[in-house]
Amino acid sequence: MANSLLLFALLSAASASPLLEQDEFHFKSWMTQHNKAYSMREFYERLQIFTENRRRIDKHNEGNHSFTMGLNQFSDMTFGEFKKAFLWSEPQNCSATKGNYLSSNGPHPDSIDWRKKGNYVTPVKNQGGCGSCWTFSTTGCLESVIAINSGKLRPLSEQQLVDCAQDFNNHGCNGGLPSQAFEYIMYNKGLMTEEDYPYTAIDGTCKYNPELAAAFVKDVVNITAYDEMGMVDAVATRNPVSLAFEVTSDFMHYSKGVYTSTECHQTTDKVNHAVLAVGYGQENGSPYWLVKNSWGAGWGIGGYFLIERGKNMCGLAACSSFPEV
Repeated sequence: MANSLLLFALLSAASASPLLEQDEFHFKSWMTQHNKAYSMREFYERLQIFTENRRRIDKHNEGNHSFTMGLNQFSDMTFGEFKKAFLWSEPQNCSATKGNYLSSNGPHPDSIDWRKKGNYVTPVKNQGGCGSCWTFSTTGCLESVIAINSGKLRPLSEQQLVDCAQDFNNHGCNGGLPSQAFEYIMYNKGLMTEEDYPYTAIDGTCKYNPELAAAFVKDVVNITAYDEMGMVDAVATRNPVSLAFEVTSDFMHYSKGVYTSTECHQTTDKVNHAVLAVGYGQENGSPYWLVKNSWGAGWGIGGYFLIERGKNMCGLAACSSFPEV
């Protein structure tokens, strides 16, 4: 009891400092914005983490970088906590050494955005605290491929993949790969809709009902590892493409601009997050990929981000794939 009173007295005294008052003001505003609540003890722990993150963001934004960082729903978390909650717990070795994609050899448009070509991309979804990004990359890609081929855009079930695709070397909330998920859908003969098999953000038992299958895969197309021009060709001439890359600590705070990193690796064994390339272009002379993420529409550019194109940034060309329907 005496210890807690002492701690409270120290914290109260510390809170008198103008700098801490300012930090608390920023933190409380952020809490209101993101609907957060903590116990007294956790409040000060989270305040410290938030303040460190905010200073890192401010320092980055003062420098000369191609992307901007900003506060978001993850700003009260350390990267270790973030990684545990939202990325694969074990990196998946995604090597598709020799792919089966036959490139058209162009010509390719200077830029493309499948969202602007028609009703081909579902709204940004939110995976919550489950490392199931691979399922969102999979459904996002399949939703788009079906829409481009049939004109019908329907949200598909991530939860079925979380619960049912383990035999294809996928691990539910602990990671998996879109290429392996497409294989599962092909051999399983179907994937249900989001409506019929809703997302829960936790590992569950498989409740697949073949009579309610709404999406099918005829073949899985893997683009040869590190063939980034093959990815450009596929996105330009076919459809959005699933990809995986390595998220490092600065990406968690991404806000806008063309993301680039000197920390991340470029190899197949380090990727820890799967997303969906829905286009590409250039910004201020920097070529980029336009990528749909699964952290909700409040993160990044309405749930999307731009990442440098042409340099296998963070291993993004290590294992890209899409289904044929």
